[in-house]
Amino acid sequence: MGFRRPLGKLTVWNPPPDTHVAMPNSRKTPTARLDPREPLVLDTRTLPRRPGSLRTETRTVPAPADLHTGLAGIPEGSELRLEVTLESVTEGVLATVTAAAPVTGECARCLEPVAQTIEVHCQELFSYEQGTGDADEDGYALDGDLLDLEPVLRDALVLALPLAPLCRQDCPGLCAECGALLAQAGPEHGHERAIDPRWARLRQEMTQEEQVGRPAPEIREESGRGRP
Repeated sequence: MGFRRPLGKLTVWNPPPDTHVAMPNSRKTPTARLDPREPLVLDTRTLPRRPGSLRTETRTVPAPADLHTGLAGIPEGSELRLEVTLESVTEGVLATVTAAAPVTGECARCLEPVAQTIEVHCQELFSYEQGTGDADEDGYALDGDLLDLEPVLRDALVLALPLAPLCRQDCPGLCAECGALLAQAGPEHGHERAIDPRWARLRQEMTQEEQVGRPAPEIREESGRGRP
């Protein structure tokens, strides 16, 4: 299996419908030794450093904290389902990841709870060369034999989160007058046009005249200057 250049950049391909693809990010060379017990840290010692060697695995891991944007987010500790393929190449290890994650939030129109699942695809080269401290250099590096997927997944998942999630595509939202949920209120929901306060007293007198059986005076709308 090959991959597209330039090396050290995030490589993407056309995903299936309703999925998202990660975008490139700046280099993140580990500043402290990785803990191999962390769920998103992979040990590459079982992957021969021979170009073309492959290793594929699936795992379910807890979502890290602070995966949110706008009105949606991935709850910390929720299950991330991962399919990971590691491939040895000349410059390092090429990681290809498909991740599915639950998303919760509020509908941007009616503010009701929203729950859905997103799926992202990302591909990243982790070079054998250790970081030199140049923060402007693009790409990622292995930490010894360890590979940290968290920064790659974090970028991909946050970019895939909807900024304005909807409970449904045709959500009618809230009534601008009373704030009622229009989806529950139904098509008959509406409000009478407010009566001009200048006519309220006359309307009251008309109602009283009708109740005693006398003809009510005629109401004529006037312009803003007081003329018919």
